[in-house]
Amino acid sequence: MKLKLMQTTLALVLTSVMSFAQSADEIIANFFENTGGAEAWEALEGTKTKGTFKQQGMEIPVTEIKLKDGRSYTIYNFQGKEIVGQAFDGEVLWGHNFMSMEAEKKDDESTENFKREARDFPYSLFKYKDKGYQVELLGTETVEGAECFKLKLIKKPQLVDGQEVDNISYFYMDTENFVPIVVEQEIKSGEMKGKFIWVTFSDYQEVEGLYFPFAITQGIKDMGANAFTIQSIELNPAVDETIFSFPETTGEEPKDGDGN
Repeated sequence: MKLKLMQTTLALVLTSVMSFAQSADEIIANFFENTGGAEAWEALEGTKTKGTFKQQGMEIPVTEIKLKDGRSYTIYNFQGKEIVGQAFDGEVLWGHNFMSMEAEKKDDESTENFKREARDFPYSLFKYKDKGYQVELLGTETVEGAECFKLKLIKKPQLVDGQEVDNISYFYMDTENFVPIVVEQEIKSGEMKGKFIWVTFSDYQEVEGLYFPFAITQGIKDMGANAFTIQSIELNPAVDETIFSFPETTGEEPKDGDGN
């Protein structure tokens, strides 16, 4: 009798766990279905985003290019100067030093960490199993005034001072539309170690059949945030292939992605 009870209890637990995991996948599937469909997201080869970053009363124009193969390029227009914040050609991660205005390669650890997440286009949740990631559904919470599913995304570890540390993000998905409205991640190094980066997403708009958030804020949880307002998103942009590569000579002018 006890054996039957134990077997029944175990079956219920296993069924509950399987249902929980399936629900997480259903939430993710609904997210991509509601924002254009998995096939359309799979066909997307790249994006070129133009917007304005607001920080400490300043408005800084930003152009960001991301490609499916992991290459990326972000350029700021700051006080009349074009500054490459970060660029990645698949192997080398680099950007301009804001003091000297010279192009500099990032250190090996930063480059390795970037490589480990270069396949996250268009979203880290997209085909997450193929990337070796795991997702858990932790229940529901009210965030930013909306009821949300809370998903825990476990990615490949990141390096901090040569040691691998957990790389975990929490996605709060609106229970009505299944889109993320907040993503948070613990900071693993520096003065803010132990605190959480808090990113919000809103004002989802359609671009050629796909929906993107056009209002994004990012900051430390409960400590304020900076806003990024998007003016335009171009899908599958034609870009100058040379922009991703580290400049052969110092003083080379950055480009806007079209070769200009």
